Amino acid sequence: MADQYDVIVLGSGPGGYVAAIRAAQLGLKTAIVERELLGGICLNWGCIPTKALLRSAEIFHYMQHAKDYGLAADNIRADLEAVVKRSRGVAKQLNQGIGHLMKKHRIAVHMGTGVLKGAGKLEVTGEKGSETLSAKHIVVATGARARDLPFAKTDGKRIWTYRHAMVPPEMPGKLLVIGSGAIGIEFASFYNDMGAEVTVVEMLDRVVPVEDADVSAFLEKALKKQGMTIMTGAGVESIDVGASGVKAKIKGKDGKVVESDFSHVIVAVGIAPNTENIGLEALGIKAERGIIVIDDYGRTSVKGVWAIGDCTPGPWLAHKASHEGVTAAEAIAQELGNAEVHPHGMNRKNIPGCTYCHPQIASVGMTEAKAKEAGYSVKAGTFPFIGNGKAIALGEAEGFIKTVFDAKTGELLGAHMIGAEVTELIQGYVVGKTLETTEAELMSTVFPHPTLSEMMHESVLAAYGRALHI
Repeated sequence: MADQYDVIVLGSGPGGYVAAIRAAQLGLKTAIVERELLGGICLNWGCIPTKALLRSAEIFHYMQHAKDYGLAADNIRADLEAVVKRSRGVAKQLNQGIGHLMKKHRIAVHMGTGVLKGAGKLEVTGEKGSETLSAKHIVVATGARARDLPFAKTDGKRIWTYRHAMVPPEMPGKLLVIGSGAIGIEFASFYNDMGAEVTVVEMLDRVVPVEDADVSAFLEKALKKQGMTIMTGAGVESIDVGASGVKAKIKGKDGKVVESDFSHVIVAVGIAPNTENIGLEALGIKAERGIIVIDDYGRTSVKGVWAIGDCTPGPWLAHKASHEGVTAAEAIAQELGNAEVHPHGMNRKNIPGCTYCHPQIASVGMTEAKAKEAGYSVKAGTFPFIGNGKAIALGEAEGFIKTVFDAKTGELLGAHMIGAEVTELIQGYVVGKTLETTEAELMSTVFPHPTLSEMMHESVLAAYGRALHI
C-alpha cells in the first residue's frame, strides 16, 4: 500500500522545504523527497556557504587596510583551508536545522530520487530501495545546476563550477572567471580579495548585465581599481587543460584572439533546470527548454502537479523560490477546501536581486533604460555614498543609490544600489513597491540619522530636484 499524503514536495531547497512547512502549517499531511541534502543547493552549496566565504574575504580585506581606521595589524595572512572549513560548518549547521524543522512540523522525509508516475503518484528510489508515494497534489521543486560550456567541461581540478570553487583543492594563482552574473562576480571578488590574480570575461557589453547600466559601469571601475582584469564584449573560444594550468584563447572586443595562461577557470554562464528524467513527458507537463511552465500560483499544465523555484521561469533566486513555495502551498490548501487562506499570485516586478561582491549590488524593479523602453516618462534620482555621513564614518564612501519613478503618477518603478550593505537596504524599496508607494510617501517618511538608509531618502528627493546633501 502506497503512503498517502495531501502534498508531496519533490526537492528540499529553499522553495521545497518552505512549501512543505507552509503546507504542514495549514494542516496538510505532507512529505518531502530529497536525493542529496536537506536545504538543497542554496543552503549547502550556494547562497549561504558562499556568503560565509565572502565574509572571511571581507574581514581579510579590512585587516589588510587596518591603518585606514587608525589600527595596526601585522603579518596578516589567509588560511584557505580554514576559511573553507568555516563555510562548510555554516552549511552543516543550517542543514541540520532543516532536519529539525521537518520533525517539528511532522513532515515525512523520504531520501531518494523521485519520478512522477502518473496522477498523484511519485516513485522514490533511495535508502529504502524503491517505494511509491501517493498524494492529492505534488510540488516539483527540483532546482537547477550549473551550465557547462561544450569546450570547457568541468573536472574539479582546473575547470570549476561554483561547487568546486567553494571547496578548492588549492588556492588559484591566476584565475579566469567566465561570466559576470552574480555567481561569477561573487567568486571573482572572493578570490581577488584572497590574493588571486583574477580575469573576468563577459560576452555582453558590460558586467552584471541585468543591472542598471550606471551600476555596471561603477562596478567595472571598482573591480579594476581592486586589480581585476575585466573583459566585456569578449568570449572564450577554447580552453586547453594541462597538468599545471590552463591555456585559454580569448577573443576581445576588438576581434583579436589572445592566448593566456591561467591556473584555474570558473565557469559561471548560467544554470540548467533539473527536469530531466523526473516524468514530466509521461504526464504531458508543458515545459520550454526544460523550464516548467506555470501560472502565478505554481500550477503546471497538469492538474494536481505544481512547480516552483529554479525549475520554473526566473528570476532564479532563493527568495523567489521560497515565496513561490508559500503561494503554492496556500493555493493547494484552498483547493482542498481551506477557506481561510487567500494566496496572492507572484508579482515578479517586486523581486529584489542581490550580489554580494565588493562593493555589494542590490536592485528591484525596472532599470532606467527598461522603464523608458516600456514607454514611461521617467524621473530618476541618484545620491552618492560620499554625501552620507555614516558611509564616510564607516570608511565606505564609494557607491550610490538610484531611484526611478513614473513622472506622471509618481509610482516607484525601480531602485538600484551599489556600495556597502546595500543588500540590507534594498528591502525598504521592496516594501514600498509592494505597497504601491509613490514619491510622496517616501519623501514624507522620516529616516533615522546617522544611517546609510538616509541615502534612500536623498535619492528620492534627487529625482525631484530636492536633494539636501549634494
